[in-house]
Amino acid sequence: MPGIDKLPIEETLEDSPQTRSLLGVFEEDAAAISNYVNQLFQAMHRIYDAQNELSAATHLTSKLLKEYEQQRFPLGGDDEVMSSTLQQFAKVIDELSSCHAVLSTQLADAMMFPITQFKERDLKEILTLKEVFQIASNDHDAAITRYSRLSKRRENEKIKAEVTEDVYTSRKKQHQTMMHYFCALNTLQYKKKIAMLEPLLGYMQAQISFFKMGSENLNEQLEEFLTNIGTSVQNVRREMECEVETMQQTIEDLEVASDPLYLPDPDPTKFPVHRNLTRKAGYLNARNKTGLVSSSWERQFYFTQGGNLMSQARGDVAGGLVMDIDNCSVMAVDCEDRRYCFQITSFDGKNENPEEIAARVNQSALEAVTPSPSFQQRHESMRPTVQSRPPATRTSSTGSLGSESAALSALSLDSLVAPDTPIQFDIISPVSEDQPGQAKTSGQLGRRTNPFGETGGSKSETEDSILHQLFIVRFLGSMEVKYDESPDVVYETMRQILAARAIHNIFRMTESHLLVTCDCLKLIDPQTQVTRLRFPLPNVVLYATHQENKRLFGFVLRTSGGRVDSRQTSVCYIFESNNEGEKVLMMVILVSDLEEQSRLIAASSRSNQSSGEGQFVVLSSSQSEDSDLGEDGKKKRESEA
Repeated sequence: MPGIDKLPIEETLEDSPQTRSLLGVFEEDAAAISNYVNQLFQAMHRIYDAQNELSAATHLTSKLLKEYEQQRFPLGGDDEVMSSTLQQFAKVIDELSSCHAVLSTQLADAMMFPITQFKERDLKEILTLKEVFQIASNDHDAAITRYSRLSKRRENEKIKAEVTEDVYTSRKKQHQTMMHYFCALNTLQYKKKIAMLEPLLGYMQAQISFFKMGSENLNEQLEEFLTNIGTSVQNVRREMECEVETMQQTIEDLEVASDPLYLPDPDPTKFPVHRNLTRKAGYLNARNKTGLVSSSWERQFYFTQGGNLMSQARGDVAGGLVMDIDNCSVMAVDCEDRRYCFQITSFDGKNENPEEIAARVNQSALEAVTPSPSFQQRHESMRPTVQSRPPATRTSSTGSLGSESAALSALSLDSLVAPDTPIQFDIISPVSEDQPGQAKTSGQLGRRTNPFGETGGSKSETEDSILHQLFIVRFLGSMEVKYDESPDVVYETMRQILAARAIHNIFRMTESHLLVTCDCLKLIDPQTQVTRLRFPLPNVVLYATHQENKRLFGFVLRTSGGRVDSRQTSVCYIFESNNEGEKVLMMVILVSDLEEQSRLIAASSRSNQSSGEGQFVVLSSSQSEDSDLGEDGKKKRESEA
């Protein structure tokens, strides 16, 4: 390095103008150094702050990647490949975060500490000495001025001694302060080089150490992993581009095909009206009465499901029941403020306008839904509690199943029906080819088994029809249940089936004839008269109707397993009837009681035929007559028996 300029300390006592001029140059240089070092300090401090922020951001990124597998995304949340890939990235980024933390510590020690010391200690020392020197110089000038004003004609020894002492003290103080000030300015010429080079040296050494740690972490195995990920990203990008191209083509085709449909009144010649649709859906404006004579219109989405009119607001998962339209009439009406208006009139003559219906949307059986796994977390709170249901009047063929105990009311929904149990929405195939609904000729009359065990003449069709009752029903679905001793099983099955139909837009229902006989329930195809399903009455262990929609009813069928699996299974079947479901269940209860009495009477009859002792059981209704016969009469009847 070239030679460094210095202030002559030997000339401080003389304090010549040349010395003061040279001092001014050094003071100007010190001010320039202070200004430049302040700017350099701010720049290095930004590097240090940025490194700290990078270290914290890297650590946060690693933490979020580790938490990816704990997230519950509504769509695509179970991608194990994506989760494992992000976990690998989180491990690498966590190591880089540690390297960034080490770099931040090295920058603080090797870069920020030296320049901070130079700024806060050395430069402030120069400023302090400059102020002290300026004060000492002013005091010396004042002492010299007072000394020069002393008169030789009237000398006062005391005053002269005081002034002389002041000149001595001020000159000594100025000289000493000036020497220390010159020494500090000379030293500053060395310190400014150190203060600028040492932080830069520490910065470069910290970066080199950081790159070495990074090269150790980025090994060949990681490079292979990054190459595979890059290939996967390119494949996904190509797949996305193909999908976008397909969607763009679909959009163009739909725009061309839908252009006539943008009109409020499409041309009926191009788009004929379908009058045989089983389901109708679309937006309607419903009138809401806001006063005695004033009203407003509200736009909402309506659709039909079976014999029900449903409504669904935007953002809702499922629709709500509005009204039963099976026994209603629809007619066009004229409105001054709207076009294409119609009115729904219920069977009892009460006009149910849409605005009156909208107030009862939340009274649907679809209030609570059982969502698919991707929606389950978001709608778990919508499941109703079982304890709030009042017990049904009669839900089983036996008296013990008709009342709920405290233990049954405490059962959870998952203990009744498993959440992942599959639901069957339709009848797969007929199980028999008999035709019980067809009228038989006199030569083809079927013989009914006599419950009293008699083998006499055949019964007429009118007598046989007493134990037959036909109902028109629609099959909603069935699913296996884990518990069959509480009506809550039927309620929960209804809720899950209705919710699943609403979520998956399954609105088609199979209409059948439910034939109730003394020994079984038959589900018959109304067109082909083929028996689709047959349910033996002894296996029907539980039945109940919906508490709000009385047209919905269901029953639980208990069946034994097959040859491989011998365990018993219980399946709950849900139906919708044109009449009240309670009438269907009352008929089932009636024939069940008749069948039970028939079995008891048949068993008693067979027992009487095998032993005379059983004769008293059959004749238990004639005990009053036996009391009048006396002992001889009883013995006579016993001998006749």
